Amino acid sequence: MSYCRQEGKDRIIFVTKEDHEAPSNAELIADDPNDPYEEQGLILPNGEINWNCPCLGGMASGPCGTQFKEAFSCFHYSKEEVKGSECIDNFRNMQECMQRYPELYPQEGDTESSPQEESNTTAAPASDSDSTPAVSTSESAPSSDSVSPTDSQTAS
Repeated sequence: MSYCRQEGKDRIIFVTKEDHEAPSNAELIADDPNDPYEEQGLILPNGEINWNCPCLGGMASGPCGTQFKEAFSCFHYSKEEVKGSECIDNFRNMQECMQRYPELYPQEGDTESSPQEESNTTAAPASDSDSTPAVSTSESAPSSDSVSPTDSQTAS
């Protein structure tokens, strides 16, 4: 037996196997043409910020949403000669928050290893024996025939 129940803002619908087997009789509701947030972009006609704009990529929500809103609002409504110059502290707070959540807000160079890490992983182990010949890096480097073309070479 299927039924519905309301939990706060959520409506939970339990359905039976038979309900899923029958074709749906759901009716779609047309979008409200008077919805002020629908298809308006970042700035609403009244000059306010549309925090629901998909162009923000979810930055207005999440653990640093408040800091983002404060910084962006400060910049948007700034009347200073250098727009947003009074907002530095707001942007610093937002950046500090984002650094606490690197998995949600990765920094530009986070996915690449540093040159020091690369040199540590490619260095040959030291040998105590003088009888073992060292392999030069040029012998293990790929030949020019085996190097794959770059993007600029393949784009024609």
